[in-house]
Amino acid sequence: MKAILTIAGSDSSGGAGVQADIKTITAHALYAESAVTALTAQNTQGVAAVLPTPPDFLEQQLECIFTDIPPDAVKIGMLPGIGQMAAVRHALQKFRPPNIVLDTILLSTSGTHLMDPQALSYFKAHIIPLADVCTPNLPEAEFLLHTKIKTRQERVAAARQFALQYKSAVYLKGGHDAVSADDLLYSQGVPLWIPGERISNPNTHGTGCTLSSAIACGLACGLSLEESARKAKEYIAGAIADGLDLGRGNGPLNHMYRIK
Repeated sequence: MKAILTIAGSDSSGGAGVQADIKTITAHALYAESAVTALTAQNTQGVAAVLPTPPDFLEQQLECIFTDIPPDAVKIGMLPGIGQMAAVRHALQKFRPPNIVLDTILLSTSGTHLMDPQALSYFKAHIIPLADVCTPNLPEAEFLLHTKIKTRQERVAAARQFALQYKSAVYLKGGHDAVSADDLLYSQGVPLWIPGERISNPNTHGTGCTLSSAIACGLACGLSLEESARKAKEYIAGAIADGLDLGRGNGPLNHMYRIK
């Protein structure tokens, strides 16, 4: 059985972060491992508090994982500060795992900052270049590239700039587009549109975590980046379309919609 490591924050409501990642990996019939970067107190209505994991303890988690059950792919989510980033960077450079997928999380779905603003420079210089593929949404890409992205042509230009600047393939998510839900994969200088229908469901908590984990699952199983991205897009569309409705705010997806 292939193993997937998620390095991310814990979501106490179960819709995003480590919990969403583990559900996604399990739904793909793979083995999930986790290194928790922070505890959060949150629910579907927002994030109440964040407690970062001490960097030395995070490094111990990673050491235990890599020296016993080495992962076939790694998904990286929330990294709250420079200490946690340095611990992750040290482990990845030491153990050199394959198939690193980085979800460039800057804000929660509800708008809470999940990264210390002072850590952004370190993140851009030392974490993003470690990834084989990054999965920013449109606002994150705009922020990281200091640009505005409105048209499809601007998306292609932004993806090209991201790949050149950060030396990584990029899966630019289109969920914030008011018209379509098409995503753009840019790899090895080639842009590829992955179409998607906009689904009428306000419950989208954890979509970014879920998508990046699903891509990691495909890569771990030996699929190409394109095929992994297409299958991840299909999976997340089904999880949204299932119509799960929990909580009083922006509710979670049904990660287990294929299991009836």
